[in-house]
Order: sequence, then structure tokens, then C-alpha cells
Amino acid sequence: MDIRKKFGENVKAIRIQKNLSQEKLALKASLDRTYIPSIEKGERNVSIVVIEKIAKALEIEISILFNEKG
Repeated sequence: MDIRKKFGENVKAIRIQKNLSQEKLALKASLDRTYIPSIEKGERNVSIVVIEKIAKALEIEISILFNEKG
């Protein structure tokens, strides 16, 4: 599977598990609210800085975002 797709699926699964909307995640990560949906769909080639922001906003280790099962 494409790494962007897997990353996006993991972001979405963890976001839902933590009961966060896309907008709330974007706010916590200091990202534009329109950016999260495209990340979750695997449409974005995100930078390591954005990956770190998302991990911090989700309060998880970066590596979890790349796990097979999220």
C-alpha cells in the first residue's frame, strides 16, 4: 500500500479513536482545517514537520502513524 494512504488511514483511525473532528485535530496541530481531509485520503505528501505536529496533536509517538494497524 502507498505510504501516504497508510499514513492517512492511521491518522483517521487514531483521530476517530480519540473522538476528534478533523477541524479539532487541525486546530490542535496548527494546520489549516482543509488540510486534514486530504491527508486522511492519502492525497498529500506531508513533510516531517507536519507529521510531528499531527503526532503531538494526537498525543502519540510518530512511529505509530506508520504502523500497519495504526
